[in-house]
Amino acid sequence: MSVFVMLAVLGSAFFHALWNTLIKSGTNRMAATVILSLGEIPFGLAVAASRPMLATEALPWVLAAGCTHFFYKLFLTLAYQRGDLSRVYPIARGTAPLIVAVVSAFFLGEVLTPQEFAGILVLGLGILMMAGGVIFAGENRRLIPFALGSAVATSIYTLIDAHGAKISGDAVAYVAWVFIADGVIFAGGVTLWKGTGFLPREWKPWITGLIAAAASYVAYAISIWATTVAPVSLVAALRETSILFAVAMGWVFFHEKMTGTKALAALVIVGGVVLTRL
Repeated sequence: MSVFVMLAVLGSAFFHALWNTLIKSGTNRMAATVILSLGEIPFGLAVAASRPMLATEALPWVLAAGCTHFFYKLFLTLAYQRGDLSRVYPIARGTAPLIVAVVSAFFLGEVLTPQEFAGILVLGLGILMMAGGVIFAGENRRLIPFALGSAVATSIYTLIDAHGAKISGDAVAYVAWVFIADGVIFAGGVTLWKGTGFLPREWKPWITGLIAAAASYVAYAISIWATTVAPVSLVAALRETSILFAVAMGWVFFHEKMTGTKALAALVIVGGVVLTRL
């Protein structure tokens, strides 16, 4: 991996942490996530228009991924309403690859290498440390099930995407249509649930949400491009530095309490993810 590609992937990790930070920054986080989802639609349409037509066989997988993204965003937003960015993000981001690795080993017949097995153990330890910090620090414990719910949804759509992109004939077009489905399903679903009254009337939250959508797209676009010029395993591992960026952003922008245990738990989670992906 060249220095340029390495810096680009680190940028992707930064932008992924940034859009989560922007969602967390508003007082109405559900509305912010709806605005982000609306912003994803034109990005997806622009990319889809430049790609070949998607294989018909991939459409059910696009719909399944879009529905799963609904629960991913819903649980993540509910977690951010109850806890710190520096708690929620590492738990949600770190638990997902743990679930994927375990499911792949026990249900999909994939054989774990000793390194991957060690990574699972390290990941589990880091997540327990982070969740334990919530309990012993007297924070809102209700963030834990929502963060874990987000991780479960992430692991499900990861497995869906692995199959959907393969049969689509064009992985980039597949992702674009998932963006569209995700945006329509989440924004439409939450609006049907809550009505339009919860959406802000002032312009600032809309700008913040649209910037978050742009950051989300840039993060994903860079990571996809990087896998075409560098080993996928290195790109996937390096992207997990987003956990460290999120912890730092929570500390700097939201003045979240940074204890030695929290910092160590974040580092352990990153280490575990890297071990499972290298």
